Amino acid sequence: MALLKSGWLWRQTAILKRWKLNWCDLWIDGSLCFYKTDNRRELEQRIGLKTTCIDVHSGLECGGVSPPEINPRENLITVHLRGGSTLNLCANSEDESLAWKLTLLETRRSPVFTYDPYDDSYQAIPLNGYHTVYITPGAGPGTHQVVVQRDPFDGVAESIAMGLLAGMAAGAAMRSFLWMPFFFC
Repeated sequence: MALLKSGWLWRQTAILKRWKLNWCDLWIDGSLCFYKTDNRRELEQRIGLKTTCIDVHSGLECGGVSPPEINPRENLITVHLRGGSTLNLCANSEDESLAWKLTLLETRRSPVFTYDPYDDSYQAIPLNGYHTVYITPGAGPGTHQVVVQRDPFDGVAESIAMGLLAGMAAGAAMRSFLWMPFFFC
């Protein structure tokens, strides 16, 4: 999957409305990912813009939002999402803010196609680029490398459900041990 834009952006938290500096990646499938550092090891949040983004404003269009104290209002970016929520971002310069806005708008609007040289045709990338197989040329001639993109949040619900089930089983076992002293009296 191709990376369209990446860099440091300030992001306003939803609950406390504090500004945090995050490394941001905007992928070709419309995923906007926020990381703690630029090594991309700790994913904090992922937003699918192709399905959730309604509009993007920047600079003075962002009414009611105060930028971090070190940045002017012209650096603000507001992404309006479905359900009435907004994502407030702030770039380090006005030019960078405008570049992010244009890239976010283009990602939201246009379908993405990839060229398949084996069929000499273009194929659309699905809205959810995860669970997609990409074939790339390998190291040697005539070899190919298969890359499977998986959602990093796959299996989270199953893990939580198994943890709850294990906790209930352990609680039932412990409860039966608590009655043991009464049987020996």
